[in-house]
Amino acid sequence: MSTSQPYIPRPGERPASADRFRGSRLAELKIWWREIDRVLLFLILALMAIGTAAVAAASPASADRLSTAEIRLPDLYFYWAHLRWQLVGLVALFWASMLSKDNARRLGVLLAAGMLCMLFLVPLIGYEVNGARRWINLGVGFQPSEFLKPGFAVALAWILSWRLRDPNLPVIAIVSGIMALVGLLLMMQPNLGATILFGGVWFVLVLLAGVSIQRIGLLIAAGVAALTAAYFLYDTARNRIDSFIGGGTAFDQVDLAERTLLAGGWTGSGLWLGVRKMNLPEAHTDYIFSVIGEEFGLLVCALIVLIYLAIVVRVLVRLANEENLFVLLAAAGLATQIVGQAFINILVNLQLFPSKGMTLPLVSYGGSSTIAVCLAVGLLLAITRRNPFLTRETPGLRAMLQDKLSLDERNRA
Repeated sequence: MSTSQPYIPRPGERPASADRFRGSRLAELKIWWREIDRVLLFLILALMAIGTAAVAAASPASADRLSTAEIRLPDLYFYWAHLRWQLVGLVALFWASMLSKDNARRLGVLLAAGMLCMLFLVPLIGYEVNGARRWINLGVGFQPSEFLKPGFAVALAWILSWRLRDPNLPVIAIVSGIMALVGLLLMMQPNLGATILFGGVWFVLVLLAGVSIQRIGLLIAAGVAALTAAYFLYDTARNRIDSFIGGGTAFDQVDLAERTLLAGGWTGSGLWLGVRKMNLPEAHTDYIFSVIGEEFGLLVCALIVLIYLAIVVRVLVRLANEENLFVLLAAAGLATQIVGQAFINILVNLQLFPSKGMTLPLVSYGGSSTIAVCLAVGLLLAITRRNPFLTRETPGLRAMLQDKLSLDERNRA
């Protein structure tokens, strides 16, 4: 009886299993490219390209400001570091965008749970940067609140989607309790800007989940009460709000940012020709929008605003016919988190909002913040993936808004 011998490929011959693996990977990439929102991906990559040029413009100012008598930082120190962080961020973005909707949901929930635990550790083992204890070091320093942002939106959307299985579940109370806990942990740092951003994401999600007009009024009142409490209980919040209301002085960083923003006029002074940026604190992070205004002009600033608006519109268009409640809520929450942070940063630079110490997502220099926002974008792209050959039988977001308006009208009647 002859026994079968294992197949041994000839020299130079590719094993059949390798061809199958290569074919399956290529097929997966083709499916990903067909299902991904390529317009949204292009808008994101355009912002990152603008951010690369912006950090190159701001790097000399920050390098000069942070240099000491012993150590002189090269002018492009932050530019080269930003390129490295962007590369890591792009890997995280494309990896997350290739996940299935279920795996994206699992990743978001695990990320939210893990970073919430990290927030409990920040007061114990965290360290201070610029007077706030927001960072934690586990071999590498990072802000847990930055990585909590994408997980927070996905986790709350998942909890709110439970209503489809059991309408009697107190999902609004659950997500409100999570928001209160997150807000308390953030204000212990203190981090009022992040608290406002998380509150905005929570408000948008509970609004889309079908909260009545009466409850919306109560939520707004609760938000106003929380801000009032922050004003009286936290010196940092009170000082920044007083400075914003009082107009500040010529030496305030927000006033310096506005002066820098307007210094270049419509077309800008040119790359590395800006002068006012040299006096601007955090030129490569919090106030990079002002550096863009001085060196590239207000027209480029307007273009950036339009790109952020286009991201919102594109996500809404994508969700208009979405039939999955979790997908609808998660995508809306992630878009709110990304664009909401952007507009807070822009309003601060325009002196229309108190200083918050918040970066411009996809544009500002950052380590953990760059990776976190790229991960959020990757989750957004994964969640909004759609087979173009499948037809939708439900009108999705459009129907949800119409049903909500009809319900409110019946309640008023």
